[in-house]
Amino acid sequence: MSLTVRPLSASTWDAFAELVERNNGIFGGCWCIGYHPERGLPDIDHRTVKEQRVRTGRAHAALVLDGDGAAQGWCQYGPPGELPAIKHRRAYDQDAPPLPDWRITCLYVDRRHRHQGIARTALEGALDLIAHAGGGLVEAISETTLGRRAQSGFLFSGTVELFEEHGFTRVRQVGKHAWIVSRQVAPA
Repeated sequence: MSLTVRPLSASTWDAFAELVERNNGIFGGCWCIGYHPERGLPDIDHRTVKEQRVRTGRAHAALVLDGDGAAQGWCQYGPPGELPAIKHRRAYDQDAPPLPDWRITCLYVDRRHRHQGIARTALEGALDLIAHAGGGLVEAISETTLGRRAQSGFLFSGTVELFEEHGFTRVRQVGKHAWIVSRQVAPA
């Protein structure tokens, strides 16, 4: 499959929205706002919130498009102010690492296209977009799968092993299988 990466923006919104709608709103309607400040606010429409963020440049993602231009996955990233909610917050805060310049919070692949390299392409695309935005310290909290069977649909933050393949190192364990990983990305 031929894949290209484009930044999530007003010009790619329709492809992103089609992917999310094709996948039941992602996890029952998240629309990938689970790490944004609006998370958990009552009576909000997740689609509208995400679209407003995208159209005003307050949401970042590497969107993976197939040869027909259909979105098949993404990697959400952004500065900590844009993505303040993190997994394992209590354990994270007990000995918080230095504040990163960027966080990678979510990788999603259309359920019909998993195990085809789309998550890898999305992560590579996000790292490239981060480099073109000036680079800096990039952090993620992901799960290790070595030696255990994990449901791929629930590995929405990627795997430690995938991040390590891309130069990330483990900083500290914050859950049974969850690790803070980080990497310095040079500016492009």
